[in-house]
Amino acid sequence: MMLVDSEDPVTAASSWDHLATREGDRWSKPDTGADDHCHLMVQCMENWFLADRETLRRFFGQGYKASALPPASQNIENISKDTVLRSLSEATKDCKTKARYEKGEHSFDVLARIDPTKVTAASPWAARFVTAVKDAMNTPQPKDPP
Repeated sequence: MMLVDSEDPVTAASSWDHLATREGDRWSKPDTGADDHCHLMVQCMENWFLADRETLRRFFGQGYKASALPPASQNIENISKDTVLRSLSEATKDCKTKARYEKGEHSFDVLARIDPTKVTAASPWAARFVTAVKDAMNTPQPKDPP
C-alpha cells in the first residue's frame, strides 16, 4: 500500500489516474497494483493538520497565530499545498517554544499528534486510506512456508 501527496487538486477518477496524468509524476500503475493500493494525501500531509487546529495550537505554543491559517470552514482538500505551507510558516513565525514550521523539522511530530478521527471526518481521501488499512489488517494473510 502506498500513501503519497497528491501535490495538486485531485480531479481524476482514481489515485492511479491522478498520478498517471499529473505533470511531474506520470506514474504507471504496476501490473499487480489495485486501486486500493494507492492513496493520496490531498494535497499534502499538512492539509490534514488543518483538521485538528487545537493540536497545532498546543504543539507550537506561545506565539502561535491561528488566524494566519485558512478559514476553518474551508474544505481542507481544496487548499493548495503552497497556501497550506505558507500559512503554517506565517502562523508559527513568532513562536517561543518551537521554530517556524518547516516540513522536515516538524511534519512527522505534528502528524503523530493530530486526531485521526478529525482528519477522516474532514478528508474523504484520508477516510479512504484509513478504511483500506483497517481492511488490510483484518484480512488473513497467507502463511510463509515452513
